[in-house]
Amino acid sequence: MFGNSSSEGLLMLAVLGLPSTHIYPAFVFGTLAYLFIVFCNVLVLATIAVNKKLHKPMFILLFNLPISDIVGATAFFPHFVFSVVSQNRLISSPACITQAFFIHFYGTGNLLVLSAMAYDRYVAICFPLKYNTIMSSPNLIKITVLIWFINFSMMLPLFILVARFKFCRTNIADIYCNNPSLMKLICQDIRVNNYYGIATMFLLMGGPLLIIMYTYVQILRTCVMTNHIDARKKAIQTCGTHLAVFLLLQINTAFTLISHRIENVSPFLRRALGVSVLIFPPFLDPIIYGLKTRELKQGINMFLKRNFASTK
Repeated sequence: MFGNSSSEGLLMLAVLGLPSTHIYPAFVFGTLAYLFIVFCNVLVLATIAVNKKLHKPMFILLFNLPISDIVGATAFFPHFVFSVVSQNRLISSPACITQAFFIHFYGTGNLLVLSAMAYDRYVAICFPLKYNTIMSSPNLIKITVLIWFINFSMMLPLFILVARFKFCRTNIADIYCNNPSLMKLICQDIRVNNYYGIATMFLLMGGPLLIIMYTYVQILRTCVMTNHIDARKKAIQTCGTHLAVFLLLQINTAFTLISHRIENVSPFLRRALGVSVLIFPPFLDPIIYGLKTRELKQGINMFLKRNFASTK
């Protein structure tokens, strides 16, 4: 992907420190975790795709979340599992930059998708009579295209700026490649990278946070004012699920990025936070939405019953 990467040498990811007796259990755990993540997210994708009752704005926007989760899991797990079983922590510079790009692409994609879903709930609860007009098919396509356009157009320059340098160091501070760790390998002037990275972090984390805060304040106000107890309960339950998913990703990502800029943070804590960003959201998103969203839960049950019945 980044053919003009400045260094064709090998980089060394942080050692896992696994005793020999834990290598194969870790390999099995990593493989099963990846397969489970892919299976659950593909199940959500397939259910939404084949069930016409789920062809609504909320679920069309949700459709983008498993795609992003699969991208993140695939960027991390296969190389991680291979390095566990082979005890080889080497990775080429182009492969490292590519892995970092897709991992950041996943994180940004999730934040933007969750922001769009919050906007959808805001319109549905606060402006129910205008919902079909505002969230029409053309507007839904525009929102979806905008999500991935913003994501790609913000992430690509970030890693083009990285790829123009030659690395003077080879030891990566984390167990996977990411932009902060790559910055620590460069001995030249990286002020432009830092400025762009900080601006990107504020825009792509601050923007979704402001959207979530505004929409949920308005949703809460509308729920308090409504006289329909059932409608209020359903709205709060749906929004509570969405807010939990967003805060899990937002807080974890924020602490991970900040930890790279504080010298005395424990490397173990930083690595644990970094890995949790790649494990928990892709693992929990399909479970949370599948169990807490009644229509999706029913759709998944019907999809599984139909397919298991057809195999008998």
